[in-house]
Amino acid sequence: MKIAFVINQTHKETERFTTTLLALKAHQLGHAIYYIGLADFYYESAHIAAHVREVLPTQQITSAKQLMEVLRATAKTKMELEKMDVIWLRFDPVLDMVNRPWAASSALQFASLLKEKGVQVINDPDSLGRASNKLYLEGFDESIRPKTIVTRNYADVVEFFEQQNKLIILKPLKGSGGKNVFLINKDNQQNLKQTVEAIARDGYVIGQEYLPEAAAGDIRFFLLNGEPVSINGKYAAVHRVQQGNEIRSNVHQGAKTQAAIISPELLLMVDKIKDKLIQDGMYFVGLDIVGDRIMEINVFSPGALCQTEEIVKEDFSALIIKNLEEKIGSARNSSGV
Repeated sequence: MKIAFVINQTHKETERFTTTLLALKAHQLGHAIYYIGLADFYYESAHIAAHVREVLPTQQITSAKQLMEVLRATAKTKMELEKMDVIWLRFDPVLDMVNRPWAASSALQFASLLKEKGVQVINDPDSLGRASNKLYLEGFDESIRPKTIVTRNYADVVEFFEQQNKLIILKPLKGSGGKNVFLINKDNQQNLKQTVEAIARDGYVIGQEYLPEAAAGDIRFFLLNGEPVSINGKYAAVHRVQQGNEIRSNVHQGAKTQAAIISPELLLMVDKIKDKLIQDGMYFVGLDIVGDRIMEINVFSPGALCQTEEIVKEDFSALIIKNLEEKIGSARNSSGV
């Protein structure tokens, strides 16, 4: 297969990114891989192309580090994207929100055009457009979500703060990676107005109830086509534990990873979101779970798969790529190709 990964920018990718792991595994399984930056698309006379970095199966690559070195040393070539078997959208819109606000929305438009031409695009670009911020979670069963408000009005936040016994989490509606996430309680409530104003400079503010279980971190849990990713009864999941006084459980914010305990109750909760994820074409997602609530559904570029494989000792990336092979094979058969 020809698998194109759409990322923010090649020079910002690292060997520990989940995208790198998936690309390396695809290459090892005999597929050609291509990297497309958000600024690399090209359109002419109803044809969509991109300036891509290509790595062929014949190239000898044995590690994620080597893959990154090869990619950065590879010159871009223009290629028609209708020839691709898969366009895999693996970028983070938030990274370009300030300096390149046009980048993510433009990429989704190009991806939607490719979808219309019959190219397999994952996750579904039209659904990603609707899921470009944390309001996406509000479309799921209320029982699996924390109590939440979305506003830019300070008085609304004060009212919610009082309702939640003066203990809430504040964060941007459009954000990722744990940036600008704040715990507001009785001890620091004097900072509430300043915090709301700071977050609101870039858009809407989310207020969420604080779950006591969050003190022990969260679980990153991977789903593939609505189903838990699992091998030999072991799930692609990792427990992320924040360090010191940090409230964020993001790995690149310093959180440590350890084995996750997956309860029957957690699996039942995950099952409640399955149908909508499938309906929305959300092929590969990562859930952030605290206690009996799903705090976020990461649909653009869920990470921590490297850490998950190291802890669980299973080759989840191979399972994902092989599932993708079956998906493309089934699509070809159904279209008569």
